[in-house]
Amino acid sequence: MFKKDVYIERRRKLKEKLKSGLVLFLGNKEAAFNYPDNTYHFRQDSSFLYFFGLDLPNLAGIIDLDSGKEYLFGNDFSIDDIIWMGPQPSTKELANDIGVENTEPLDQLKNYLLNAKAQDRNIHVLPFYRGDSIIQFSNLLEINHSEVEDFVSIELIKAVVDLRSIKDQYEIEELIKASAIGYKMHTTAMKMAKPGIYEQEIAGTVEGIALAHGSMLSFPIILSQNGETLHNHDHSNMLQEGRLMLTDTGAETNMHYASDNTRTVPVGGKFSQKQKDVYNIVLKALDHSITLIKPGIAYRDIHLESAKILAEGLTNLGIMKGNPEDAVREGAHAMFMPHGLGHMMGLDVHDMENLGEDYVGYDDEIKRATQFGLRGLRLGRKLQEGFVLTTEPGIYFIPDLVKKWKTEKINADFINFDKVLDEYATFGGIRLEDDILVTETGYQMLGKRIPITVEEIEETMRS
Repeated sequence: MFKKDVYIERRRKLKEKLKSGLVLFLGNKEAAFNYPDNTYHFRQDSSFLYFFGLDLPNLAGIIDLDSGKEYLFGNDFSIDDIIWMGPQPSTKELANDIGVENTEPLDQLKNYLLNAKAQDRNIHVLPFYRGDSIIQFSNLLEINHSEVEDFVSIELIKAVVDLRSIKDQYEIEELIKASAIGYKMHTTAMKMAKPGIYEQEIAGTVEGIALAHGSMLSFPIILSQNGETLHNHDHSNMLQEGRLMLTDTGAETNMHYASDNTRTVPVGGKFSQKQKDVYNIVLKALDHSITLIKPGIAYRDIHLESAKILAEGLTNLGIMKGNPEDAVREGAHAMFMPHGLGHMMGLDVHDMENLGEDYVGYDDEIKRATQFGLRGLRLGRKLQEGFVLTTEPGIYFIPDLVKKWKTEKINADFINFDKVLDEYATFGGIRLEDDILVTETGYQMLGKRIPITVEEIEETMRS
């Protein structure tokens, strides 16, 4: 946990942004995966963590906007709990750690909310993403689960996004810790990428590094020699000489701040000339995109600048044709990069995605596009000092997508379909991703950069 004053100040700022009523933050419960006492690893709700800081199940926090009072609802541990878990702090002790004066047993939460409902007070909640939370809230207010969405507060969503988007010095320190663990995870994966090794051996070792640091994965590992599948969680393949292995993974510290990096390496340790040519296009797009990051620039504009570099490079290789700027305007490059350049990152690896991507990554000035590829951009709005985001261009050769576009003559003026299918059908995919903090005048890479140039990767794999 951070020091008490951090949470007091966060709640104070939230009160300033909202008008009246009360704000409810339901903490997460434990979830069983095959019987009640055998649970998944507990993960607290990120917004509850942000404002109340307590990484324990079965808690709820309330901020009364009218009285200014704050409450922590929870139950003290019984002797049976202590026998299994050891001595535990009381609810009052927990509340004191985060500067909350009022505590109540968890079973009093229903009465508190029903009284507020009877008085026709606003009850602000964030969108629920777990079924048990939807059921819990509907039971607390004695409503049908289909009515829960009616209580989701856009006013609260916008206030939370405003606050959580700007990372303070304590959060940045945690993000750098996550990056350091991620560095070890990725360099280990590089050194293990040898012919005859199964992907699952590497994925298991990489996850073990996170666990050994008291950490966990920030998301399920994407690791595959079939890197053209963007979110490939299948790790059953044996690595083959001459293939590319894409690894997209990150650590989540015990304070739950994330890292998220991607590297693509040649199985066996040596890029072929064809692989090197495509790889260096992606690297050029990444490096140029990072140099553009600063407060006030729209991330959508950086995405489009990155796309132009990809289109230009692919045109030079004869894979695309025509004018690269025209190709990007028509979305032709998206056959090779059908996703956005990056996303916000923090307590969630896709920060606050449960609150709605359009609230996090867009605003009244910049709206989400409808064009294929560009509509997948999670972050489009103007950057601000304190934002933490990923930058992750890629080039993928997806045979089914190429065949579809060829058959339907989509962007045929800009793509040499036959060359792609004849020469790159088994190429796979390349993605490179770094984590960036927006500073007052530009950007700062979080932590030490993971080896990324062709020479650095081949040297790391040799070592």
